[in-house]
Amino acid sequence: MIKVGDSIPAANITVISKSGQDSVSAADYFAGKKAVLFALPGAFTPTCSEAHLPGFVVKYDDIIAKGVDLVACLSVNDAFVMKAWQAAQNAENIEMVADGGAALTNAMDLVLNTADFGGIRSQRYSMIIDNGIVTHLNVEKEGFEVSDAETVLGQL
Repeated sequence: MIKVGDSIPAANITVISKSGQDSVSAADYFAGKKAVLFALPGAFTPTCSEAHLPGFVVKYDDIIAKGVDLVACLSVNDAFVMKAWQAAQNAENIEMVADGGAALTNAMDLVLNTADFGGIRSQRYSMIIDNGIVTHLNVEKEGFEVSDAETVLGQL
């Protein structure tokens, strides 16, 4: 599993932002920036839609005020689903990272296999990335306790 001090892998991702949609290398996307990345098992799922993403939407300005350049949300969903979820959640400030084939999730060894429920998904986590290097990593063992916006704010 990726750990503090590791570089973000060069896996391909699709990023949905205010300026549109772009396929990029994750290593390039996070290079030269201080970023908060949080990931969750699936767009439109209960905890993800009711607590995880909304917490970052509400705390977005506080996070940016701490010197963060971007806040991104990753899920193993396609770009169309991530864009629709972004709009449904009024999360236009949050850059959505569609990891449709789980390339980045696999490269970081943060895979969650939900079998028939949804297949390969991402574990629920948050991380702080500084110029492509992981400086903080909060992986949930169960539930939703350490990957929330409040925890990240306390680490910035």
